[in-house]
Amino acid sequence: MENQLGENPQMEGNIHSIETFGTVDGPGVRYVVFVKGCPMRCLYCHNPDTWAAAGGEKMTVEQILTDYDRYKPFLRDGGLTVTGGEPLVQLDFVLELFTEAQKKDIHTCLDTSGIMFRRDNPELLEKYRKLAEVTNVVMLDIKHIDPEEHKKLTGQPIDNILDFLHFLDEQEVEIWIRHVIVPGITYIPEYLERLGKYLAHFKHVRALDVLPYHDMGKEKYKKMGIDYPLKDVQPLTNKEAKEARDIILGAMKKERQEMKEHGEL
Repeated sequence: MENQLGENPQMEGNIHSIETFGTVDGPGVRYVVFVKGCPMRCLYCHNPDTWAAAGGEKMTVEQILTDYDRYKPFLRDGGLTVTGGEPLVQLDFVLELFTEAQKKDIHTCLDTSGIMFRRDNPELLEKYRKLAEVTNVVMLDIKHIDPEEHKKLTGQPIDNILDFLHFLDEQEVEIWIRHVIVPGITYIPEYLERLGKYLAHFKHVRALDVLPYHDMGKEKYKKMGIDYPLKDVQPLTNKEAKEARDIILGAMKKERQEMKEHGEL
């Protein structure tokens, strides 16, 4: 169905599920839409049932926003979050949904890996610019800062993800970085420091969510008949996650201080 921006509330998305009281998916209490489809194969993914683009429930923009209104009184200081899967697999739908949501003064948050971003297609880039205009916050998942390790962890290159971070900063969109800390993979001081130094160069990175690795997806993998890749990796403790966050923030602070001394800030 052709997308006439802002004039097509009947555009459909392929939806995996909806959570009506999300508290970890953006500011405040959120109405969270999980879409189907994802090209990433993160070793720690706990939602393998969202990988395939097929098999979800078709819902229109109008249906979602009508359902949102039912819960509006409970969504204090919150709004609408779209996650996945990878929401940018369904870029046209998310763009239409956020466009209509903004007309209703609904705060919009996009939880994405950025893997679908491309600058080399002018038509596609224009859609991303329009999406930036109707998105209040982007929660960007950076899986690993090292290109080779990123590919091992996710099955995908990191280039488009980091380019998307640059794009969001250029568009002056508020960015929250999410980073999962996995023992033996990302829970390594060298990589944490590299991530902090890199993030220091972006003006619109406003928050850092460090998420400790857990293995709660094991049962889901078992039911789906899929081998769980990290079955021998122990979950990270909250204490270890805090230590990792401190390393990242310490490296950011140090890098920004050096940038300031060199007149780069």
